[in-house]
Amino acid sequence: MSHMVNEFSNALLAIDRLSVKEIFADSSDQMSSTAFVEDVVVNALEQIGAGWENGTIALSQIYMSGRICEELVDELLPPGDPNRKDQPKAAITVLNDYHMLGKGIVYSLLRAGGFDLLDYGRVDVDELVQRVAADGIRILLISTLMLPSALLVKAVKEKLADAGLHVKIVVGGAPFRFDDQLWREVGAHAMCKTASEAVSVITDLGK
Repeated sequence: MSHMVNEFSNALLAIDRLSVKEIFADSSDQMSSTAFVEDVVVNALEQIGAGWENGTIALSQIYMSGRICEELVDELLPPGDPNRKDQPKAAITVLNDYHMLGKGIVYSLLRAGGFDLLDYGRVDVDELVQRVAADGIRILLISTLMLPSALLVKAVKEKLADAGLHVKIVVGGAPFRFDDQLWREVGAHAMCKTASEAVSVITDLGK
């Protein structure tokens, strides 16, 4: 299994879509599509995320790896497929910020891991609360680059509570990495230091 994960990781880093599909095709007599996603795709993306953390892999490679896996998983497990993750309804957004890359990476990684979630793009506090209420969201991921945006998470939580909405908030981005207690101060339920951590965090919150 580790050999297949390494082979799959190398194909992703080379942005070789053909090899990615060939590796899956070769595995079809050994495991189901769901098992391939859980045992190969997710582990390969976590391996690539670790490489970025130690400086051996570029952020652009993480992004492209996530997009390729997202495309593959959409073919194997289309939205609505009963084999996708059984989870509370989730959404991801950038809060009053213009940095979209981090959100895009997390979105791709989660979808590549078999999760379904809505992408709200860039929103302000009031619009976010309205959309969460309208869509029945139970897990909300918020990505920020600037400290003022990170501090607005507290207002989001307060307005969600005032509206009687029970939503678990997950945050990530530079402000939360610089201050590892900030996520608690703004009232979030969890914080992801890296995009690859989001898979395990969302899995735990959905239990």
